[in-house]
Amino acid sequence: MKKKVLLMGASGSGKTSMRSLIFSNNPASMTARLGATIDVEQNHVRFLGDLILNLWDCGGQDAFMDGYLTTQRSTIFQHVGVMIYVFDVETTEMNKDLEYYRDCLDGLRSHSKDAGVFLLVHKMDLVKNHADVFAKKRKDLLSATGDTPATVFGTSIYDESLYKAWSSIVHTLIPNAAVLTKHLRTFAQICSAAEVVLFERTTFLVIATSHQEGDTSTDMMPTRYERTSELIKAFKHSCTRVREEFHTLELELPDFTAVLDEMTRNTYVLVVAHNPHVETAAIKINVRMARKRFEELQGDTL
Repeated sequence: MKKKVLLMGASGSGKTSMRSLIFSNNPASMTARLGATIDVEQNHVRFLGDLILNLWDCGGQDAFMDGYLTTQRSTIFQHVGVMIYVFDVETTEMNKDLEYYRDCLDGLRSHSKDAGVFLLVHKMDLVKNHADVFAKKRKDLLSATGDTPATVFGTSIYDESLYKAWSSIVHTLIPNAAVLTKHLRTFAQICSAAEVVLFERTTFLVIATSHQEGDTSTDMMPTRYERTSELIKAFKHSCTRVREEFHTLELELPDFTAVLDEMTRNTYVLVVAHNPHVETAAIKINVRMARKRFEELQGDTL
């Protein structure tokens, strides 16, 4: 099953950098070497086995944007599952960016009226008073969007915000994602776990989560799942540099026990238990016994 993902925005807004970070496992420090995208770069990214993201990274130079909206209009905007439009938070040409965005939105309405729309206010690390700046940008973008449903995220390649945005976006493309969440909740109960998180194997984007009712998770960092994605990918990159492979991680600390292990061929699972009597060996046995069922679930839902 293929899902077409349009990645659009002005030249220099950071589209290619975020694609490199999420899908090519490159660290943020290496993105400065990337050049501008010429016309359209298509990549097929296998996600959860049979789900393939057909990612169209569209160059944002004016000449290319004009072409997308005229001669290439039907090619670009037909069969789209999601359009992600990226805005540079410090742009000095916001009016022009909004004009192009509205034109792209018209193209999407004409050829893929059911496509999801996600707007990323990018490079948030460059501004102060993040909350105030983002609130104003969000208001302006939603006003320009009109009646079309859209979700706005503030992002940066230097923190977990980018993983949070992309996890939310990709989650909308997974058929019957609720089925995975339901079974993950059952698995958490079997493990006596406070929290369980299912990650896609390559990108480490969050697929599904489950937390125990009545626990203290609401007092914890709200972006802890995405922060974990960022840290694990950085650790995997470090392993690659010394020619080692990452397989599993076990932590036994006074306040909690955690195991990160392979759940299926395409996923990792993080199990966190606050109960001091829960052993890591028991968690790993439960993961091993659940693998077949979760492989079947992925086959059914995809």
